[in-house]
Amino acid sequence: MKIATYNVNSVNARLPVLLRWLAETRPDVACLQELKAVQEKFPTEAIREAGYHAIWHGQKAWNGVAILARAGEPAETGRGLPGDPDDFHSRYLEGTVGGVGVGCLYLPNGNPAPGPKFDYKLRWMDRFAARAAELVASPDPVVLAGDYNVIPEELDVYDPAGWEADALFRPETCEAYRRLLAQGWTDALRHLNPGERVFTFWDYTAGAWRRNAGLRIDHLLLNPAAAGRLVAAGVDRHVRGWEKTSDHAPTWVELRDV
Repeated sequence: MKIATYNVNSVNARLPVLLRWLAETRPDVACLQELKAVQEKFPTEAIREAGYHAIWHGQKAWNGVAILARAGEPAETGRGLPGDPDDFHSRYLEGTVGGVGVGCLYLPNGNPAPGPKFDYKLRWMDRFAARAAELVASPDPVVLAGDYNVIPEELDVYDPAGWEADALFRPETCEAYRRLLAQGWTDALRHLNPGERVFTFWDYTAGAWRRNAGLRIDHLLLNPAAAGRLVAAGVDRHVRGWEKTSDHAPTWVELRDV
């Protein structure tokens, strides 16, 4: 089973890119973030014509997440994170596909930091960690895939010193991510590419793509049951070079069938 995550940066504006990527790579599951579309504006028909069933949690502006699956409609098991009744952001969706649990997330950016947005980011990470702690021991494979807006270590950023003050790379953010991994999760892309500089995001400005001034902020975390089936992980880097594309590249894992 191939499971991918892709921050599409507006599902309708980037729909031709999304459909081209789906047709080219045919992931079994695709987790999408930053839909920037209210619930009724999700491109259901186009996704269905591409061969995918979908569940989604839409919202105007910068949020929105979806889970796409080729083999039948995903069974939704959760929408949003508990712990903050005032948080109406569409940032988390959970379902099962073919016996695999899938959590699709769009973690808050948190800038400027310090400040209220950074405080919200850290609280969100705490709430996410609480849910992850419930999922990690599942006897079934679970994959938590999405745009984490976390740069885990210096290897994951083109200019570590220049990003020290950014919410994506502040010590509090990295420590929260390490605590998450310590529950027993495997960062699949890093696990299979130890010591290698692998990026998943390149900003639109300052020639970042041309200079390979990138970040690794899109992650797929696997519980032990899923990690035991991990055979491959990678980034569809070339998609970032397409016309009118997202500033993220699709990132994926392959799990061995049992």
